[in-house]
Amino acid sequence: MWLMIYFDLPTEDKTDRKEYTIFRKNLLKAGFKMFQFSIYVRHCMSKEQAEQYKKGIKKILPEKGHIVINMITDKQFGDMEVYHGIKTKKTVHKPMPVLEFF
Repeated sequence: MWLMIYFDLPTEDKTDRKEYTIFRKNLLKAGFKMFQFSIYVRHCMSKEQAEQYKKGIKKILPEKGHIVINMITDKQFGDMEVYHGIKTKKTVHKPMPVLEFF
């Protein structure tokens, strides 16, 4: 199970930029990896674990901006097609290796 966070946060003034930075750093602390500039992903061992991370994300949501939380299966994630410019070939995204300790 993959948890994806998409966000569009304002960065117009110093306070907005600070909230953006805090939100992003909290995602990194929670084990999320940057997929694109405003898309972060994290592999979860189960739907229940993904739900726990969702609860944690909801606790740190900034006051402004637009945030989307999406859960997808390993198969859906593996079927994703990623393109880097029009002249390069399609990259089939391989799932990140996962090592978790209980």
